[in-house]
Amino acid sequence: MLVVLLAVAAFLSACTGQSAEEQIYEHLEKAVTLEDAFREQQQPMVDLETEEQQLYEEIINLNMDQFDQIQEKSKQAASIVEERREKLELEKESIDAAKEEFDKVEPLIEDIDEEHAEAKEKAEQLVETMNARYDSYQNLYTAYDEALTLDAKLYEMMQNEDLTEEQLQEQIDKVNQKYNEVIEHNETFNEHTEEYNTLKKELYEAMELDVTYEEQSESSASEEE
Repeated sequence: MLVVLLAVAAFLSACTGQSAEEQIYEHLEKAVTLEDAFREQQQPMVDLETEEQQLYEEIINLNMDQFDQIQEKSKQAASIVEERREKLELEKESIDAAKEEFDKVEPLIEDIDEEHAEAKEKAEQLVETMNARYDSYQNLYTAYDEALTLDAKLYEMMQNEDLTEEQLQEQIDKVNQKYNEVIEHNETFNEHTEEYNTLKKELYEAMELDVTYEEQSESSASEEE
């Protein structure tokens, strides 16, 4: 499961003009919007993973007398792997765009009103947390991309009638090991996201912004063979 950024439903301000605080708010909320495509990929990714896992289980329950079916189902599974890769790339583009928007916040921190010393501290913590979150996503993306490559190789091997049980098991072990890495990076990403969501609330309170929130609950699962 991937935890996503908390969205703000409304911002009410009696102020006029664009204070540093309001500019920070705008960049933070635009970053959330730019992650819309990231959120939108989550359920389709889960659905594709489930579909592929079902095909994988069907394949391993076939015997060599049914090799035509093994080949057909392996090709179908390989096609799903490529669909998952397309979703992953859309996800990454969204995260990258959101991070680019978020980076506009840091130069504004020094302009936060002196009366909001706590807000300045929270903003600095928020930047640090977002950078850690972004780095953890890059690790997650790399591991997931490598897992997809191993998946594709597995289904290619399954189309070879001379494939030995030992070769098959060796590749399955590689796939599972890589997905264990995916799970670990996923957990780290979620931790940073939850910390970020908490800090953002605290920042808005410290900047005395009147906001309400809407929860996002999309999720993504990672598979193992």
